[in-house]
Amino acid sequence: MIAVLRSLLFYLVFYSASVLFVTVAALASLAGGAGVQIVGHGWSGFHRLCVRVLLGVRVREEGQRLAGPVLYAIRHESFFEAIDLPHFLDRPVVFAKEELFRIPGWGFVSARYGLIPVARDKGASGLRAMLGAARGYSDTGRPLVIFPEGTRIPHGQRGKLQAGFAALYKLLALPVVPVAVDSGPLYHRWWKRSGTITLRIGEPIPPGLPREEIEMRVQDAINVLNRAEGA
Repeated sequence: MIAVLRSLLFYLVFYSASVLFVTVAALASLAGGAGVQIVGHGWSGFHRLCVRVLLGVRVREEGQRLAGPVLYAIRHESFFEAIDLPHFLDRPVVFAKEELFRIPGWGFVSARYGLIPVARDKGASGLRAMLGAARGYSDTGRPLVIFPEGTRIPHGQRGKLQAGFAALYKLLALPVVPVAVDSGPLYHRWWKRSGTITLRIGEPIPPGLPREEIEMRVQDAINVLNRAEGA
């Protein structure tokens, strides 16, 4: 019963406030992308606060971030890590599903913040568009972020990396920093549980490796915390 009450309060407070944050971000975008980034950071920080105070979830971060242009490859188990990114990293540029950009208000703000749509059905032309946008952002020093599995994977399961990840790795020629997450058991459920979510930053992987090696190393690193419940 406590988990239900905590979750209902979380939904009411966080998502009601999110409407306000999106509205403010849309207005801030009229002055340029910097204002949207400030609001995005505030929204993500507010989420961390709600997670801690309302849900009783502590977030533990392990490892060191890498300075300069870099591609972060993050395990995806729930909406937690997607919402947490502007708080976790400095103005991250995220490869996101193209469908998200069709959400009224949210899509416009996301584009102004610096999200890059992933158009899986456009083949080589879609990859070129993503690559051009990514290089432009990377040149400004902002970190790039990809969920290499392409979708949420249940905790305890090992997802397959999407083919586009290896292509981006090769063409961007950036070091990859893998990040393991174990948010699924606590956050990816209607009635969320209290406990600890860990974000573990792995050792950077240099550019230029063969596809088989980079995929194996990234998959192993992002699954370090991916243990079956009760194990």
